[in-house]
Amino acid sequence: MQKSYESSNALYLIPTPIGNMEDITLRALSTLKMVDVLFCEDTRTTGILLSKFQIKKKLLSCHEYNEDKMKNTILNLLDEGKNIGLVTDQGTPIISDPGYRVVSFLISKGKTVISLPGATAFVPALTSSGLPPQPFLFYGFLSAKSSKMKKELECLKNYPFSIIFYESPHRIQEMLKLALEILGNRKISLAREISKIHETYYYGSISDVLNELVTIKGEIVVVIEGCKNEKNYQELSIKQHVELYLKEDVSLNEAFKIVARERGVSKSVIYKEYHEK
Repeated sequence: MQKSYESSNALYLIPTPIGNMEDITLRALSTLKMVDVLFCEDTRTTGILLSKFQIKKKLLSCHEYNEDKMKNTILNLLDEGKNIGLVTDQGTPIISDPGYRVVSFLISKGKTVISLPGATAFVPALTSSGLPPQPFLFYGFLSAKSSKMKKELECLKNYPFSIIFYESPHRIQEMLKLALEILGNRKISLAREISKIHETYYYGSISDVLNELVTIKGEIVVVIEGCKNEKNYQELSIKQHVELYLKEDVSLNEAFKIVARERGVSKSVIYKEYHEK
């Protein structure tokens, strides 16, 4: 189904500054002024932003815990012909923030969703990392549980492209130690407090950065070098490729998914070929 920007009303996803207030775009400001209702991750945080730019707007909460409920409220407002804005506390909505369920629901109802370009942390972290910028994988936050984090890193260790993670200060040491153990001592870039007063970057191997970190505060983005193991997966049979991951205690279904991504084919192709062989 095609959707055109030519629409009487829409949901607008509006990026907000991740630190420096000057990160906001002129288009974001004009859209904030234009929308009839603004849904926010935290109305207090958004209220400070609007006050800074002398914008008055009706604010309603839309966060992780009420998103399923609010999606119907937003649908009803769109049906009334209103323009709706959605913002999170910082950066572009949905990137490791609420909003995905709302957007998916509205698209299924034939509504127009317009996402504005703007501030997000992983792009400057990647471009300032000194690591290959493409292809890359934005992974976001790893699991908070060590056992699950370890499994996630196991699944990622053979990816040949730069991988971007978000991480919190109280977990960064554990995350880097597990990355060193599972991925090996790869090159990384660690950025903290991007676009804020105390913006800081750490470069080197994982062990270098671990040794340099004592205490660290603020929001963190980690970019890790892709796998340099010169495996040519195309020279392996699909069965051999799948079994590489089975030996690493990955489930058969997850191995199918990984091999499909690495070969650029559908999971059904891998499934059929594996079982035929």
